[in-house]
Amino acid sequence: MSKTWSDATKLVHAGIRRSQYNEVSEAIFLTQGFVYDSAEQAEARFIEPGEDEFIYARYGNPTVRMFEERIAALEGAEDAFATASGMAAVNGALFSALKAGDHVVSAKALFGSCLFIIETLLPRFGVEVTFVEGTDLEAWRAAIRPETKLCFLEAMSNPTLEVVDIAGVAAIAHAGDALLVVDNVFATPIFQRTLALGADVVIYSATKHIDGQGRCLGGVVLASKAFIRKTLEPYLKHTGGALSPFNAWVLLKGLETMALRVNTQGDAAFALAQALEGHEKLPRVLYPFLNSHAQTDLARRQMTKGGTVLSFEVSGGKGGAFRFLNALELITISNNLGDSKSIITHPATTTHQRLTPEQRSALGISDGLVRLSVGLEDIGDLQSDITAALMAV
Repeated sequence: MSKTWSDATKLVHAGIRRSQYNEVSEAIFLTQGFVYDSAEQAEARFIEPGEDEFIYARYGNPTVRMFEERIAALEGAEDAFATASGMAAVNGALFSALKAGDHVVSAKALFGSCLFIIETLLPRFGVEVTFVEGTDLEAWRAAIRPETKLCFLEAMSNPTLEVVDIAGVAAIAHAGDALLVVDNVFATPIFQRTLALGADVVIYSATKHIDGQGRCLGGVVLASKAFIRKTLEPYLKHTGGALSPFNAWVLLKGLETMALRVNTQGDAAFALAQALEGHEKLPRVLYPFLNSHAQTDLARRQMTKGGTVLSFEVSGGKGGAFRFLNALELITISNNLGDSKSIITHPATTTHQRLTPEQRSALGISDGLVRLSVGLEDIGDLQSDITAALMAV
């Protein structure tokens, strides 16, 4: 791969491996194992596999490796390891790097499943966790201890879209010899280069914008070669969170069009946020590039666009939000995001329903809040659907 290629070219060509048939589209290697020419070759491969040698699909696969190399080229990472889902990536990145007695500092505004891993699972294995307000650098600094091994955050929180100063947190973490692990799914690798901002490990749910068409699960961890091969790979290959070759192929096809899709969706999300702000039935509209957003200056420094998701509060609490959701005709009620179809959800009763009302309130997740992932439909049709549905509130 040429180092001078632009991102658009990398998304189409990086990581390609062709078989003896010289196919144009990447091949799907649907195999769980690989044949060795001799016992000696099998022995050598188990000791130290070569760059393009494979042992077992749980360890690696040619189609999966194409996906890993392509997303690594886009992100500017030394290496990557693909997983069965975004949460498998979060689990692998955290558990592979930690042991009993370690300490983690985490932003408190997290997706429900991430919160479960950090708040419930890590302490079961002897890892202590301190939660901080992600936007408060002094809180991060005060929470660091000698035994702190890792800091974790979502670059943009779900669903309230708080933006964290990644460079600032990275400097604090590194001063304490801790790793910074960032879930960058809302910012996407198109809008934000998280490793360049100082993160050590970046995680994506490839289920979201990378697939972008609601077809399959997948995840990926990007970092230095040392972290991927010495820390993460031994954990994942023995615990079984491998990405299937078919899903890897779907995700490769998704990468080819991701920049086109995500840029279009980002523009539409910003335009919708601007159009909806100030509506009499929407007391609050959240989008990082709105001037009313608390971290808009930071968001504009870190990101090229504000993302594909906006959140807004509907008057009337849960009842008002449900009347609005049920009146929509075009926008689909579902809990995914980053899809080519516009998708809306009510976080308090879906993605964050396991939290107590007090926890949701502390995170800014009110009973009237809804999260909208903007798709590829005509923006006029989307705006008309929202405006008409608000009449039911």
